[in-house]
Amino acid sequence: MPTIRKRGDYQYQAIIRRRGFPEQSKTFISRRDAEAWASRIESEMLRGVFIDRSEAERTTLGELIDRYVREISPTKRGALSLANESCVARIIKRDPVSEYKVAALSGKLLAEYRDRRLQRVSGSTVNRELTIISHALNIARKEWGIECDNPVAYVRRPRENPARNRRLQPGERERLLAELEVGERNADGTFGEGARNHWTKPLVEMALETAMRRGELLTLRWPDVDLKKRVARLHVTKNGEGRTVPLSSTAIAVLEALPRAIDGRVFPTTAEALKKGFTRACERAGIQGLRFHDLRHEATSLLFERGVFDMMEVATITGHKTLSMLRRYTHLRAEDLARKLG
Repeated sequence: MPTIRKRGDYQYQAIIRRRGFPEQSKTFISRRDAEAWASRIESEMLRGVFIDRSEAERTTLGELIDRYVREISPTKRGALSLANESCVARIIKRDPVSEYKVAALSGKLLAEYRDRRLQRVSGSTVNRELTIISHALNIARKEWGIECDNPVAYVRRPRENPARNRRLQPGERERLLAELEVGERNADGTFGEGARNHWTKPLVEMALETAMRRGELLTLRWPDVDLKKRVARLHVTKNGEGRTVPLSSTAIAVLEALPRAIDGRVFPTTAEALKKGFTRACERAGIQGLRFHDLRHEATSLLFERGVFDMMEVATITGHKTLSMLRRYTHLRAEDLARKLG
């Protein structure tokens, strides 16, 4: 029989002790609610369908996301997964939904979260956030012993953004690289005109020459670069497979001009520093709507426009596993194709 005891003047605690099951207890405002809960839990135990929900009733979504970032994000492919998901976690935790216990989450609460976020960010961004919440709930149920539903499955996802087709316009490459020249430091320690991070320009040049992703460039190490054979070896990429990237003469020149860092990294800077330096250079150059990842689009399209590589050769360079994905990242200029038509 369950035990119902009064706690203070306004609370009642129900306690269930039954052989073969962990002790269960929960506090309620009314004795009737305590008795109803105890009767339901005891009935589930008798029927062999009891599930211990106590952990889900103690853990908030914010706490779950924190654990996910600590334990799961570092195991994902790509050096930027932890940084990216840490940023997403901070956004989720600023929303009221993070204060709800995992057991109390519902499709309605997450739909309200979706609608609040859609007022500020795009549908693709919201989908990434919902995906992290969903994965965290699945891991909690499968591996952490937190019995909970996954209400993300009941939430209608917003429409994804159209695939980006941003390419560098005439003159933009020259203006961007000019603004990435490191400015001279003034006597008071501040910088004059120009970039502050001297790694940003060679990173941009390498992205345009190799079509490598930001994370691939930032994790590239000197032992994996062979200047004589003109190749760079990537051990782990976004698609889970390593690849060897051929290096053009321009890429070789960029690498040869770089100083060697003690830690062995070719570009010893951070993703955040690269993002800030790139964004500020675009602003100074008057370039709008350009992201660092667009350089991969540009480089891939330039490989095709050279007219010496077939599709499989380009896929080998860029690391796309399927031709459909390669086509998504390839945007040939219509005017260039028109000239070929004659």
